[in-house]
Amino acid sequence: MYLEIFQTRIIGGKRGPFFGALINYWAFTGDSTYNNITIQAMEHQAGDKGDFMPNNQTYTEGNDDQCFWALSAMMAAERNFTNPSSSYPGWLSMVQAVFNEQANRWDTASCNGGLRWQIYTWNAGYNYKNTIANGCFFDIAARLARYTGNETYAEWATKSWNWAKAVGLITSDYQVYDGTTDVSNCTSYDRTRWSYTAGIYLHGASVMYNYTSSLSTNATSTNSSSASTWKTRLDALLSKTSFLFSTNESSRHVMYEPPCELTSSCNTDQLSFKAYLSRWMADVTQLAPYTYDTIMIKMRATAQAAVAQCQGGTTGTFCGFRWSSGIYDGTTGVGQQMGVLEVLQGLLSANVSAPVTATTGGTSEGNSAAGTESDTTTEVQYSALTTADRAGASIMTAIVIGLIFSAVYMMIT
Repeated sequence: MYLEIFQTRIIGGKRGPFFGALINYWAFTGDSTYNNITIQAMEHQAGDKGDFMPNNQTYTEGNDDQCFWALSAMMAAERNFTNPSSSYPGWLSMVQAVFNEQANRWDTASCNGGLRWQIYTWNAGYNYKNTIANGCFFDIAARLARYTGNETYAEWATKSWNWAKAVGLITSDYQVYDGTTDVSNCTSYDRTRWSYTAGIYLHGASVMYNYTSSLSTNATSTNSSSASTWKTRLDALLSKTSFLFSTNESSRHVMYEPPCELTSSCNTDQLSFKAYLSRWMADVTQLAPYTYDTIMIKMRATAQAAVAQCQGGTTGTFCGFRWSSGIYDGTTGVGQQMGVLEVLQGLLSANVSAPVTATTGGTSEGNSAAGTESDTTTEVQYSALTTADRAGASIMTAIVIGLIFSAVYMMIT
């Protein structure tokens, strides 16, 4: 299957989760074939500051893009993946850098808080406070709390959850919407319900349940809520994921993407969403073991249907997207391949150790001050103009003026 993945193109902000899939593959199978290229890619994307905002992409990068790379780094720390080379910070430090930068972007100027979709004002979507960016921040805060034991992260996770509930991105009956806009002061919503927005809050709630369950009664902070509170939230979110699984008799319990799959209108990013839900549901069975039977009924049915339609491409083993149909749908891409892989790996969750923490064997090096060196929302880097730059600009200006005059002449004559 990985041969097929490498033969397809990795695009957009979902490259981070792709390398997370490779980390997961190693953790669940023990096969280290792809470890070196994964480390190389993660180090490259981490950039000079170790915050997943490299100079070649920083100013078109959204909060969700940055956070998805951090999720893969957090997985590397939790699964005790091979540490980066000595010239780079540890996986944990990279996640802490992203957390600190995004906490600094928490925007109380509108909607009483929340993260914007985009980091910079010039990018389309800056006014949108989308659920995945905020859910991702919630998830890394929860996971940092569990890994480090630092209650400050738990307080941020609770703060982020409370904001999403108060603003209506998570409804009173635990539906999870796509996002809202500060133009309406977050009073109107895109009510689309994607699998990965439900999945990110499901996963984060399971992390907080696990974290608070590990605390003694006296040590439980009122700021991060009790284990019973997080269990209630986790159970409600898990119940609501039922709409993401087919109820047709021929494909009962098979995962699908309701907003776009049946109409074949999913874009490239959306084709990868089921991979994340599969990954997170497998993690939930380890973080909240009482959910195992409920989740595995759906995961087994989904895996069986997903594998059955991997009959496409030149090798006859490429996987499509519409698993519930029972036949290959003719589509090919990283999202489709990654989705099938993640749901298959999820079936092995009972055979591997749960994500580790700093006190249960985790070896990743952290730095709680990472990402606090500068304000990435205002720090725009411009290279100094050189003589060659000025000469080139002059030449281009002359060419453009010449083309304008030529066009005017042609129009006149």
